[in-house]
Amino acid sequence: MRNINSMQSIRKRLSIILVCTAILALLLSTLFVNIAVSRTFNRYLVEIQNKRDIRIVSYLEDVYKKSGNWSKTSGIELAHEAYMSSYCLTLKDQNKKVVWGMNANDIVHNINVNMSGKNEGVYTTSTLKIKSKGKIVGYIDIGQYGPVLLSKEDISFKTSINESIILSILLSILITILISIFISKQFSNPLSQVSKVSVHLSNGNYHERSNDKSSIIELEDLRNSMNTLGEKLQHQDELRKRLIADISHEVRTPLNVLQNNFEAMIDGIFPVDNERLAYLNEEVIRFGKLLDNLNALKEIEGNKIVLDVEEISLKDILCLVVKEFQLISENKKIHMTLECSTSKQCNILGDRDKIKQVIINLLSNAVKFTPEQGKINITLKESDEKVILKIQDTGMGIKKEDLPYIFERLYRGDKSRHEIEGSGIGLTIVRNILALHNADIDVKSKEGKGCAVTVRFNRTL
Repeated sequence: MRNINSMQSIRKRLSIILVCTAILALLLSTLFVNIAVSRTFNRYLVEIQNKRDIRIVSYLEDVYKKSGNWSKTSGIELAHEAYMSSYCLTLKDQNKKVVWGMNANDIVHNINVNMSGKNEGVYTTSTLKIKSKGKIVGYIDIGQYGPVLLSKEDISFKTSINESIILSILLSILITILISIFISKQFSNPLSQVSKVSVHLSNGNYHERSNDKSSIIELEDLRNSMNTLGEKLQHQDELRKRLIADISHEVRTPLNVLQNNFEAMIDGIFPVDNERLAYLNEEVIRFGKLLDNLNALKEIEGNKIVLDVEEISLKDILCLVVKEFQLISENKKIHMTLECSTSKQCNILGDRDKIKQVIINLLSNAVKFTPEQGKINITLKESDEKVILKIQDTGMGIKKEDLPYIFERLYRGDKSRHEIEGSGIGLTIVRNILALHNADIDVKSKEGKGCAVTVRFNRTL
């Protein structure tokens, strides 16, 4: 059994994932940016120091050029600048004897400049040559603590950068949280609605629908699919209830007729004669036909039927069936016409008996629901890779709201169609047989203006 307390909603889980992912990405980005900025800034400071060293050497070369020798005051003015910038200068002649020099201890506690680098606190010295007319005339030692020196302005600049980065992280996290809440809502609301609908449907409440539309195509498709499923389940539930009622009615009617007549004959109310017995026999036959149709439908829907597939002429079968219905239509004063090509046999692959049953059922319905003086027009033709059979009548037609359900078991629409004898299984059998033959059937109708049934078979090439 699931532990509900340990479960999370999709909105909460999605928000946590988005926020954690964003924070991790921000931290990594911040780390890389900080490293890159520090390296670039230190590289910049090193370049500044290199330019400083070149400037010092150039200055001392000019001093030597003017005087021609070294004295205790040669370039001593550079010492003040060096002290303020926390580095030491030591001037040596060509024999490396000290002309003048600064004490490294004097710059240890200089508050104007801080040291930065991996070797902070380690005093390093670089010796540069001083030349005049191509000859070495002296040396200048430049010493400092650490490879890079930072002034207060440099420290303030780096601090401001780090503060900006931290502020941007906090702002980004806040924006990420808000965006994640919005995005998670876009996902969670439709899914939550669909989840609730599915629970209601599983509990038998087929009227429940999801009305929370989503701008995400996949979620909207899921919502529509769930709503469509609900509509179909609701319709199937209604059909199931109607099926039970109709089967009960279809079975009860002949049984009641038989029972009432037998009781009347036993009581001596009705005479026991051939006419009465023939009438009761017709009721038994009608009841038997209903059971046969139900059994046939059961076999077809249960995939227990085995088709005897062969190449057959749809034209020959149609002509034969039309002849059988000719007398029935004449007795009902219905004008029936058949139009088909005389040069083409309209061959298809199928089971002769099952295809004949399809045509019989369709023509039976056309005759049954077409009143006297009505018309039934039957056409057969070939088109591309199809053989098209069309049966059009001028009967009572079918209501628009009933059209989607005419192939359902025992569905006969409005009451006026119930008054006409039939089991309501014929079109269901037709649809299933055609499905086994990979054929399509289409029904178009307007109430009071007739019905047109079009069947498309795959033609043999």
